[in-house]
Amino acid sequence: MKRIVGLLVLLLIFSANLSAQCAMCRATAEQASQENSGIAEGLNMGIVYLMGIPYLLFLIGGLVFFRKRIFAFFQK
Repeated sequence: MKRIVGLLVLLLIFSANLSAQCAMCRATAEQASQENSGIAEGLNMGIVYLMGIPYLLFLIGGLVFFRKRIFAFFQK
């Protein structure tokens, strides 16, 4: 129990470093927010795209791996 509490305290202390961005992304986002251009929207869509692809791949892999059980469940 003490290890878990210690780990949580360390994560809270170093959470500022965990949310760091690369220098190019940060500079682009800051510049786009000052100019009110569409670059920030494109950057956000890129993040959503990169976040969504692994979920899609896991979904397809799960359907392929468990297709017999899924179809048998709906046949009943």
